[in-house]
Amino acid sequence: MGALDEPLTKLVGDRTAKVLADSLKLRTVGDLLHHYPRRYVERGQLTSLDELEVDEHVTVLARIEKVTLIPFRGRKGDRLEVVVTDGRSRLSLVFFNQGWRQKELRAGAQGLFAGKVGVFNRSRQLVSPDYQLLDEEAGSDAAKQFAGRLIPVYGASAQMPSWKLSICIETALTKHLGDVGEPLPAELRERHDLIPLPEALELIHRPGSQADRERAQGRLRWDEAFVLQVALAQRRAADSALPAKPRAARAGGLLDAFDARLPFTLTEGQRKVSAEIAADLATEHPMHRLLQGEVGSGKTLVALRAMLAVVDAGGQAVLLAPTEVLAQQHHRSIVEMMGDLAQGGMLGGSEHATRVVLLTGSMGTAARRQALLDMVCGDAGLAIGTHALIEDKVGFQDLGLVVVDEQHRFGVEQRDALRAKGQQPPHLLVMTATPIPRTVAMTVFGDLETSVLDQLPAGRSPISTHVVPALEKPNFLTRAWERVREEVGKGHQAYVVCPRIGDEEPAADPKAAKKRRKAAAEDFEEVGDTDAGAGSDERRPPLSVVETAEKLVKGPLAGLRVEILHGRLAPDAKDDVMRRFAAGEVDVLVATTVIEVGVNVPNSTVMVIMDADRFGVSQLHQLRGRVGRGSAAGLCLLVSDMPAASPARARLDAVAGTLDGFELSRIDLEQRREGDVLGQAQSGVKSSLKVLSVLEDEEVILTARTEATRLVAEDPELAAHPELRTALESLLDEDRAAYMEKG
Repeated sequence: MGALDEPLTKLVGDRTAKVLADSLKLRTVGDLLHHYPRRYVERGQLTSLDELEVDEHVTVLARIEKVTLIPFRGRKGDRLEVVVTDGRSRLSLVFFNQGWRQKELRAGAQGLFAGKVGVFNRSRQLVSPDYQLLDEEAGSDAAKQFAGRLIPVYGASAQMPSWKLSICIETALTKHLGDVGEPLPAELRERHDLIPLPEALELIHRPGSQADRERAQGRLRWDEAFVLQVALAQRRAADSALPAKPRAARAGGLLDAFDARLPFTLTEGQRKVSAEIAADLATEHPMHRLLQGEVGSGKTLVALRAMLAVVDAGGQAVLLAPTEVLAQQHHRSIVEMMGDLAQGGMLGGSEHATRVVLLTGSMGTAARRQALLDMVCGDAGLAIGTHALIEDKVGFQDLGLVVVDEQHRFGVEQRDALRAKGQQPPHLLVMTATPIPRTVAMTVFGDLETSVLDQLPAGRSPISTHVVPALEKPNFLTRAWERVREEVGKGHQAYVVCPRIGDEEPAADPKAAKKRRKAAAEDFEEVGDTDAGAGSDERRPPLSVVETAEKLVKGPLAGLRVEILHGRLAPDAKDDVMRRFAAGEVDVLVATTVIEVGVNVPNSTVMVIMDADRFGVSQLHQLRGRVGRGSAAGLCLLVSDMPAASPARARLDAVAGTLDGFELSRIDLEQRREGDVLGQAQSGVKSSLKVLSVLEDEEVILTARTEATRLVAEDPELAAHPELRTALESLLDEDRAAYMEKG
């Protein structure tokens, strides 16, 4: 075990090591050295106090303005109030029964103060904060380390304020900086003018100037980009070495018969992407391709043509959908598009026909048994379903292609389990309707070749989007419902989307409750505040499908045919609602995000999204893609109670302002932060990237990808680069390594 792998108990003692591990997940010397400052302040430069967020753990540099000891009325004890300032704003520090602190907390003193930001009487405060006075303790180690240079401010916790963490890091630097290895090859560092890693670590923690900090970050940014791209290059190399059965298209077969029946011409983008996929399918190594594109760009048709080509080549193809509603919709639309080509072995079926089966977790026993039989004996060339396809009892005669729709809704284990059902590794096509910025695709999906569909088929109508400020202008909401009635009056249909189902009460029958939970799980419905609820304790609960539908039927939409759709409905009920909606027998469908992807009803022209601020930017873009799919123009109304100047309204304005999914995906990523790009949850706060930004550092990522591909081609096992191999093992911990291996 190297010195950097030593547990922190040897460096800082048992008690401090436990706090570091429990609160910050720092367990080794290496973890501590790679815990970089979140920001820096210059000695004498006070922190801007008006930017502090409630419930955030902060460390601020401020000057004490006023100190007041206030005795409690009618009982023993007192409250010490200390007001600190940055010259413009003020922050209160409150200490209970600690009047003795008056002796050291004196007006005019400057210090670092750390705690959790709270609110009392509409004023922000820190209760019993930790602090370090810089003026008064000039002789202390802490004050000396801050003197004359930038002060690092670390991501800290209530138990471990920034300056205590800084002291621990100083100890690690003093004792172990010489043990730091060099993962980047010398010629690469020279080519790109990068400083050595030990120097970068010293300068990131002990910068004498902003220039020092920038040099350190430049080197550390390269480390993260390069090590990540090496991992992905190794994955691509391993994939290309696997054997796979070529699935070249056959002239005069099922695909040609299908193409001859299409009532429209493929777009140039669809032809180009189809050619890329066909070339991959014809090779002796498994295809690993990401197909991304705008809402309504025709990805499903491209995927279906690839599936038919595989059937022509004697194999079977599977389409894995994230929800039962979407699986049923795919099955219904594919069978309709294929006509008698989907009636293999049936009376009236075409000579080129195959069988298309549906498999979901809630199917009846007889239908399920028949679908399983058709798949295992090879009668079904195409299988469409939810994660029910992954169960052990599901088998195939010759699985040649796996298509995963909306892959971000699936765990990698699910995808891998389905791929394992092939005699040899099947070809893999991953689809997403969420546009992904180029650099994100190179990091999150760096082991996949990428195809992009950015053309909409002819005949698609534009979608206009407007924000409806329901609280500020209730008449706007009234007008929204009038617009719905007008569209229905023209013979069109409407969606109303709510963030919550509204039937969360437990069922009296335990078996029924279990069945409902299973149905909801299969539909992956995660309702509630998705990105806008932080710090909003006083907000009312999200609007629900059940309650909203009841109010609409009795109020503004009285007399219209209104139905509800969500994941907890019985499977037959869900299918019945969607069939009747598609047939025009339902005027308004009130639903959860279960209709977010894949649902295609061209007659739907208007969508009203209630509590729109509770949805993510990309999710709103996906939802509105359900309208404007026919010849009539689409209208999307984003209803919100949030005030005009709020960040939530700014997000909604961004969605209303553009139909460019790639631009919106950048906005969405900036808001959600980049997340753990190697982990299964690709959003959230925690990230394996500390310095590198997948949005801002495109040039570094592109160059690192080129360098990594070259190095892995020359030395696949990194035999000549042991330090790089060690860095790779550190980045890819056990969970992430499993993620990468499963692809």
